[in-house]
Amino acid sequence: MLDRPHSSGQATTLSIRLTTLAALALLAAPVAAEELAAPDFFAAAICQPPYSFGNARTLYEAAEKLAKPDTSRLGGAVYHLPAPITRDGFATQDILFAGSAFGVLIEGEVAAKLAETYHLAPESSHLFGASSLGFTRALPDADQPMKDMGLVSIVARQGPGLKGRTMLACEFVSDDDRERLEMFEKEQGK
Repeated sequence: MLDRPHSSGQATTLSIRLTTLAALALLAAPVAAEELAAPDFFAAAICQPPYSFGNARTLYEAAEKLAKPDTSRLGGAVYHLPAPITRDGFATQDILFAGSAFGVLIEGEVAAKLAETYHLAPESSHLFGASSLGFTRALPDADQPMKDMGLVSIVARQGPGLKGRTMLACEFVSDDDRERLEMFEKEQGK
């Protein structure tokens, strides 16, 4: 409870303090709203910003606040968002965490359209048959956050396990994993 001011000087001081508090509250409100806003999951799937373990953790924590994961398929966790998101004519309501990749599951088998939109080239690997059609583009050297450990790429893949959807993801593949996959595929090609 506020005491009534005894003089006009006290009233002016009280008025200035209340005005200052109101201004601070208004300045703080947008920051609080930004902190509560979900990250741009679609931008993250096209490596904006490039994949990093810190970014993946931030995305994971945001996804955990929005939905419960479905871990029954794809070898990862799929979060169904409360509302669809769209970008560049593509729509999704599901985000995916799998290994060291983060992505979105786009409605329809649209890997070729995604490749055209995001300037991806055909993949040489079909990932042990898991992908029937895939495209990729490694980020430029300047955007490789962990270049000494592996490569970050944008990938678009469709296959039977995705049930009419296409994965668009920002993916980190270690140099060791890439070498093993290349070695396996050479052996299979014999």
